[in-house]
Amino acid sequence: MKNHILSVRFIVKLVLSFLAILLIAGIGYTITSIYLSNKYFYETTQRLHSHLAQDLIDEKFQNTQPFDSTGAVNKVLFGDIMHDMMAVNRAIEVYLLDNEGRVQYSVVLDHDAPETKEKRVDLAPIKKFIAENGANYTLGDDPKDLSKQTIFSAAKFNTEGREGYVYIILAGEDFLATRSDLFSSYFMRLGLGGSILTLVFATILGVLAIWYLTRSLRRIIYAAKRFQQGDLHYRIENAEKTDLSNVATTYNHMADTILEDIEKLKSVEQLRRELIANISHDLRTPLSVIQGYIETLHMKDSKLSSKERKDYLKTISRSSERLSKLISQLFEYSKLESNQIQPEKEPFLISELANDIHRNYSLLAEKKKIDLKLSMSENIPLVFADISLVERAIQNLMDNALKFTPEGGEVIVKIETEGEHVEVTIQDSGPGIKPENQALIFERYRQTKVGQQKEGSGLGLAIVKKILEIHDAKIKVFSKPEEGTAFSFSLPVYAMG
Repeated sequence: MKNHILSVRFIVKLVLSFLAILLIAGIGYTITSIYLSNKYFYETTQRLHSHLAQDLIDEKFQNTQPFDSTGAVNKVLFGDIMHDMMAVNRAIEVYLLDNEGRVQYSVVLDHDAPETKEKRVDLAPIKKFIAENGANYTLGDDPKDLSKQTIFSAAKFNTEGREGYVYIILAGEDFLATRSDLFSSYFMRLGLGGSILTLVFATILGVLAIWYLTRSLRRIIYAAKRFQQGDLHYRIENAEKTDLSNVATTYNHMADTILEDIEKLKSVEQLRRELIANISHDLRTPLSVIQGYIETLHMKDSKLSSKERKDYLKTISRSSERLSKLISQLFEYSKLESNQIQPEKEPFLISELANDIHRNYSLLAEKKKIDLKLSMSENIPLVFADISLVERAIQNLMDNALKFTPEGGEVIVKIETEGEHVEVTIQDSGPGIKPENQALIFERYRQTKVGQQKEGSGLGLAIVKKILEIHDAKIKVFSKPEEGTAFSFSLPVYAMG
């Protein structure tokens, strides 16, 4: 229910966003339409009447002069001109300008007012208009309000030594005011009606479009809900073909990853149970031996011979050593597992370390009647690693090899240079490992049967693997039943300088 509410809220937000965008776009469209309509009207009117001023000069100034014999403006002539013009088009206003743009006369102005004598029209647009023969859209000053500009027609005259301009405003102030009122009212009605219809249809279409476009989102929400309810194997079909392919495929990959993690957690839990069982067994065995022999010593101390007492103490000592080793391994592995141990890498001679390990294990190998050999290439270079951790890894591999090699067998330690790495191999002649068990021997707490023996808690090889992992190296195993086993890993050569 909650997911459904979230989905509805999301769709409502999309619809509202869509309507807001539509409203803003509509306002912008209306403003743009009004501007372009006005410009179209002005440009059309000016182009249509571009020669009106010149035609007036050619017709009216042919037989009658704009000035009388005293140099005064012929007001009767301009009164007739204005009357004729307004009879045709009441938007027209006619002005007589001198060579400097000062208004000499117009019927629409009060020439008794002091400000009228100061009115001066900018001649630059007029000269541009005349030079282009009215071919281009040009705005000029409105003599009634010099702060405004409007469309005009203009022509220059020269009669009886007097020059000036006939300046005709094609859309006068009164006309524009009337037109603006009507135009605003028209657009208000048109805009209101159109906006309502547009919003209604846009809302319907927007809801349908959003419902269609969000179908992929609903599929993802449905898949997430199924996953939440426990259907961990449900996936979005054909995710790469959906509208939200990136989100859908990411969801599928996320679900696969979560499922893998869950399986890993189950595996870890299983291993934890095995750990408890294995460690309990391994700890209980030496403890039971120690406890049993100590009780025997207490109970039969006076009846035991000196030799029996020594044998009992040796058995207790061996069990104590085994218990101590097991606890040490557990502690060491726990630190490696929790990344508490970080390698302190330094250059060192792996050949010297191999000689030391060979010397330390020679006595143990001799006691078990095992031939321990050391094979090294000449001029082994320095390697770059943590010497103590590498030593621990080789020791664990040596313990493992000597443990499973029978009397009369052999263990070979090989150190060879392979390009920019030095390869270390511990090879034994033991019973070997079955192929199906080779992938398991490095898992922590895993017991695998090798020959007639069990490997104990399985921590020795797990520690080796972890040590090599923090050195960015891998442990490899080569083994066949009854043909022995070889463990191998590589360390990088130290690059001097």
